[in-house]
Amino acid sequence: MAVGEPAPGELSLRGRRDECAVLDRLRGEARTGRSGVLVVRGEAGVGKTALLDYAIRSASDMLVVRATGVQSEMELAFATLHQLCAPLLDRLEGLPAPQRQALEITFGLSEGSAPDRLFVGLAVLGLLSEAAEERPLLCVIDDAQWLDSASAQALAFVARRLLAESVVMLFAVREPTRELAGLPELVVEGLRDSDARQLLTSVVPGRLDQRVIDQLLAEARGNPLALLELPPRLTPAELAGGFGLPEALPLEGRIEERFLQRLEALPVDTRRLLLVAAADPTGDPALAGRAAARLGLTDAAFEPLAGADLIEIGARVRFHHPLVRSAVYRAAAPDELRRVHAALAEATDPRIDPDRRAWHLAGASPGPDESVAGELERAAGRAQARGGLAAAAAFLDRAAALTSDPVRRAQRALAAAQTKYEAGALDDALALLAIAETGGVDDLQRARVHLLSAQIAFATQRGGDAPTLLLEAARELEAVDPDQARTAYLEALDAARFAGPLARGADFVAVSSSALAGTAPHLPPRPTDLLLQGIATLPIDGHAAAAPILKAALSAFREEPALPPEESRWISAACRAAWDFWDEESWRLLATRELRRARDVGALTATPLLLSSLSYVHALCGELSTAESLLDELRATTAATGIPVHRYVEIWIAALRGREPEFAALVEDLTTDAKARGEGFALAFAGQAGAVLHNGLGRYEEAFAAVREAVDVAPHSELSTPSAVAELVEAAARVGERRIAERALERLTLSTGPSGSDWALGVEARSRALLSDGDAADRLYQEAIERLRRTRVRVQLARTHLLYGEWLRRERRRVDARDQLRTALELFTSMGAEAFAERAERELLATGERVRKRQIETREQLTAQEIQIARLARDGLPNAAIGERLFISRHTVAYHLRKVFSKLDITSRNQLRRVLPDSASADQVA
Repeated sequence: MAVGEPAPGELSLRGRRDECAVLDRLRGEARTGRSGVLVVRGEAGVGKTALLDYAIRSASDMLVVRATGVQSEMELAFATLHQLCAPLLDRLEGLPAPQRQALEITFGLSEGSAPDRLFVGLAVLGLLSEAAEERPLLCVIDDAQWLDSASAQALAFVARRLLAESVVMLFAVREPTRELAGLPELVVEGLRDSDARQLLTSVVPGRLDQRVIDQLLAEARGNPLALLELPPRLTPAELAGGFGLPEALPLEGRIEERFLQRLEALPVDTRRLLLVAAADPTGDPALAGRAAARLGLTDAAFEPLAGADLIEIGARVRFHHPLVRSAVYRAAAPDELRRVHAALAEATDPRIDPDRRAWHLAGASPGPDESVAGELERAAGRAQARGGLAAAAAFLDRAAALTSDPVRRAQRALAAAQTKYEAGALDDALALLAIAETGGVDDLQRARVHLLSAQIAFATQRGGDAPTLLLEAARELEAVDPDQARTAYLEALDAARFAGPLARGADFVAVSSSALAGTAPHLPPRPTDLLLQGIATLPIDGHAAAAPILKAALSAFREEPALPPEESRWISAACRAAWDFWDEESWRLLATRELRRARDVGALTATPLLLSSLSYVHALCGELSTAESLLDELRATTAATGIPVHRYVEIWIAALRGREPEFAALVEDLTTDAKARGEGFALAFAGQAGAVLHNGLGRYEEAFAAVREAVDVAPHSELSTPSAVAELVEAAARVGERRIAERALERLTLSTGPSGSDWALGVEARSRALLSDGDAADRLYQEAIERLRRTRVRVQLARTHLLYGEWLRRERRRVDARDQLRTALELFTSMGAEAFAERAERELLATGERVRKRQIETREQLTAQEIQIARLARDGLPNAAIGERLFISRHTVAYHLRKVFSKLDITSRNQLRRVLPDSASADQVA
């Protein structure tokens, strides 16, 4: 068939030469090892499916898999994804074990814990990549606007990560969808006037009145299906003179109306047979046949379909257009729909597809039915086990609607709301909570409703009212569910800390006081019990009282290599406690171990916070390249998950590197968002980071102003981070504000003394040296260096050498000063802290030292993703592991490495360590 020419019996491709050429180009790229993605968008009937059919017919040398979204199946998790991947499941053995297991559980081939939904996407990417190794692969997804959310998320994830896999993905949609936003798009418009006229005259015999042609063309707006469907329903008189043309309706409505007119001409049994097909989205002809038999339909019902051009029954049951399916389903009377769903439920094997059977039973129910509601509840449990949160929520929502007992209905509505919340459908969750609070609920149910409402408030607005709402829920839960109450108190403390001075109602002190007066911990206490007690003790009784409790909590977390989910979710809070008490070792160990566990099990939703925590400890230790590598992974993860993560670590690195324009832009974004969300912690953090930036640049007045404001934002010593107070000591001392520096030092010792770590005591000794003279200052600087040398916090060690060298130069001890300043310069240069390095260099020059030109390594010729892949390859990760980290296939990793080798003029991975030197090892990057 020539490009742009219509084929007999199919929707015309007339006038689609350009669109077909785009599809041809994608197919050609796949043959050369490149991937292609295209979203074909246009209104119903405009010819999207015809273009997809053209792509399939033209792909004789490709492996083709196809799936179609069905509106009635949108609540069934992974339904379309399974339809697409079913022909490829014999290739599962070629996938890494975690990916293989994720797909086996998702598709019901084996049992196990629900895989992370986004890890399922990574597994599908691997499966398509494996299939494309044999020959190029074409994936066609029609009616993508009706994909179930789990399938849409997984397929969009894959589409955004294809590059060098010989895979083409084509989506057809009517309207833009959130999941596919930003992908390459081909908008299919109506036919040009000349093509539309030609198509119209080809389907209407005889001569047409020019006014009728003009009217039909105007109403059809170049829509091929409208041009094919509207004219045959007009009478000869109407076609000849234009009399009696229908009133204007939306085009989709007019096309559907024409289909309805054709349906009305069919026998009752034939229409019922079409309704069976419309109500069953699987397209399984055997199932449709069994349901038809239960309705008493005979072969005679099939005969009128032969020339009706509405449906095709072969290996699959397929309507010629989605509007036929919707017209059939919407035209049916309610009692007729119930009869058909009942027949489909009877025809569905409960052992093979119990969930779809439950859905049909729900469709057959005229009113409340406890047995069906129970089936739906069990289906929800199975869906949740496969990771289909949206499907589980839909089952529970429907179960609640079919429950007559008010208390049971409220319980099911709460379960549905909880699942909607976990699936990210917050508005739906709030609507279900309104139902869950009615019907004579007990105290436990009411408290759980209030807790979920508060959790939704915290998810949407990190500060503001969330601490008060969570605190009230925790108090309610104390008498009815002590375990849940302790969790709620931890959440309230977390929210209060984020909100800081922007909290409305209960602040950190009020929440802490209530938590301490609340429920007693387990005996023996769990790690989270100790964490709750320690965090709550901090603002009430101070660091000295909280230190032994939080040290015990950190020790308990460290001693439990495999924490249950309800405990492990608080690892990030434990890491913040380690920061408060200058415990870099616990922080690093907990974040590294939990991140490794999250990667192993594919827990992508937990990964961003862990990556942020681990990258921050690397940045504080001066391991900036390692921190940036983790940040690259964090960006890839957040792009995949859509989980927003604040850019704290990026801000800290920009401050250490002295990159003022980048820093200012990042802080502007952070503070604007933080004020809108009521997140006062971010404002204090921005001030502390500003002090680091200005101290590095040698602008001490600006550093003092920034950090003084940051500490004032959190006026209680327990609310400002100890490192911020240390920053204030240095800045105040440098600008001559001795009284402020002394008060800040007093606050600093409240945390450093109880901590007792070399990091804490080293920073304290340096801070005391800044306010001392003569031999006392000398001894304190040396003590600080000795202590910090025993830690991995190289930034503080380098800053101490710098301050000591500056003091020695002012004391006219130039030779001694040079040793300290030279060490500081070497440390800052090796970690890439450019501003501090320049400050050290200026001081060294002032001693009379000649300084060689510094070489701070950059690889600007590589793209960000190439640098990211090169670093991971340098650290010994194989292509498959790099692909899992960055959510791309191993073929895409190999493609990027070839470009890296070419740009850096190297030939092997072993040479990467020479051209990209870094102190970080694979173990350091977890």
